[in-house]
Amino acid sequence: MTLQVVNSPFDEKQTEILNQILPTLTDAQKNWLAGYLAASQSSSQNVTTIEKSAPEQIATRTVTILYGSETGNGQALSEQLSKQLKDLQRDVTISSMDDFKPKKLKEVEDLLIITATHGEGDPPDNAIQFHEFLHSRKAPKLENVNFSVLSLGDESYEHFCQTGKDFDKRLEELGATRIHPRVDCDVDYEELAEEWITEVLAILKKDAGNTPDTTATNPTPAEQPIYSKSNPYTAEVLDNIILTGKGSNKETRHIEISLEGSNLHYEPGDCLAIYPKNDPALVQAIIKEFQWNAEQTIPINKQGEIRSVQEALTSIFEITRLTKGLLEKASTYFDNEKLHELVADSEKAKTYIDGRDLLDLIIDYPPKQLDPTSIMHFLRKIPARQYSISSSYQANPDEVHLTLATVRYHTHGRDRSGVCTGEIADRIKPGDQLNVYVHKNPNFKFPMDEETPVIMIGPGTGIAPFRGYIEEREELELKGKTWVFFGDQHFRTDFLYQVDWQNWLKQGYLSKMDVAFSRDNEQKVYVQHRMQEKAKELFEWIEAGAHLYVCGDEKRMAKDVHEAFVTIISQQGNLSEEAATEYVNKLKQEKRYQRDVY
Repeated sequence: MTLQVVNSPFDEKQTEILNQILPTLTDAQKNWLAGYLAASQSSSQNVTTIEKSAPEQIATRTVTILYGSETGNGQALSEQLSKQLKDLQRDVTISSMDDFKPKKLKEVEDLLIITATHGEGDPPDNAIQFHEFLHSRKAPKLENVNFSVLSLGDESYEHFCQTGKDFDKRLEELGATRIHPRVDCDVDYEELAEEWITEVLAILKKDAGNTPDTTATNPTPAEQPIYSKSNPYTAEVLDNIILTGKGSNKETRHIEISLEGSNLHYEPGDCLAIYPKNDPALVQAIIKEFQWNAEQTIPINKQGEIRSVQEALTSIFEITRLTKGLLEKASTYFDNEKLHELVADSEKAKTYIDGRDLLDLIIDYPPKQLDPTSIMHFLRKIPARQYSISSSYQANPDEVHLTLATVRYHTHGRDRSGVCTGEIADRIKPGDQLNVYVHKNPNFKFPMDEETPVIMIGPGTGIAPFRGYIEEREELELKGKTWVFFGDQHFRTDFLYQVDWQNWLKQGYLSKMDVAFSRDNEQKVYVQHRMQEKAKELFEWIEAGAHLYVCGDEKRMAKDVHEAFVTIISQQGNLSEEAATEYVNKLKQEKRYQRDVY
């Protein structure tokens, strides 16, 4: 193809340049050029160079972020990742797994999964249906999908990060391509999660073929520190009282903590996280057994921060709980043949770690001259303990209240107690301080209106968030239909916040309350039995749009309450068990059935 100067709008020099370039163009390049020239003609803006528009022609794949989150950590990380991808000018779809339509999975291009694991290896509530779909025969082939998984868990559970492992394995089976290895995070997840995010972003940025301007603007210095998991607030304890009466088999405490000047806010359903300190007597026993100098300084992290051995074992490292991972790491430092044998037998190791701590380990499997600087390599950091808030911020803007059951037990020849509840019960008095932060719980949120009926089921300390919710409704002068089911052992000694509930019933902020005290009669009666007794009315409330909330013990109560709920739906709705289960799943999807179980 040669361009002739005759009747041409180009001069000789332009014609010469065009005649040099045109024969070298492919058909695709010619089509692109024709389209570009046509677009330039119709554009109201003057584009002076082809090169200026070229980056717009690079096609980028859409990134889909799906999260399964029980307490909000997975959701927060997903939102952080989404923002960073958008800063890289990537198209991003972000969704909780229960809001994502599984059939759209075959249209996904780059898939990033961030998921927690609940209990003994189960998916979080908002990931159950997606997990079932992905492992069913309906799951599509995913040969065109790139993926990576970030898994959040707790190493003290046997099936550590199991849900993330499930997703990672299944996506590979369906033909998807893993662009970055799965990362499994313990409760102290921030550092590993940040590394995964950074590496995944680098891969996606490279695949996009462009380098957008990511120059960050310097943030305006905050007038006040922002308190968080990595920067907790040192709060004063205002009150610490025993709620249970004399003669109770339990020790349940009501704690009031000052938030004055912290700028921390919370909503009903949120948690307060506390960084506890280990029992000084246990710390001293471990130092003595190791034959260490308590004042020797040692590194506590990769950044080289140092603390004394005493401080490290008191405030930094977890010493009260053993995990399979800890045993494996410790065996490389202890130089103890019997410990190697224990680690090699997974069943024996599983039995051994139950109810034992670091002191048990070093007595049973003594190390040979262990250098204290090595403990950061096999002990994990003390995780914060999260407790449902039992007060209203609207009613108490400078305070936060908690309802805690003190954990005490005897095992393997020693009396033991919960790290945090034991500290608060035995060593924390009004005027003492605790390191705290507010943990938002986006999966346990209450309606703030008078039209929506609300049903709350919270035996024992599970009553905490419902006290905070009704207190908030009172402050906002919201009445409407509210119904609480509460249970414990004895009416006389264990009716937590009895006066509060009676006042709210009298004032109309609480419509109904049903109680079950399991040890007051020969036959044990629990909250699920009270639910079944009121099945007809309970179903009527649900049909009228009620939201249902469950808080408390996961292993027994939550399972029994869920089964009772499905039975009530089946019987009152005249539905099969399968249809009743589908009904309940729909309530979950609509956020009308929410649980905070532990």
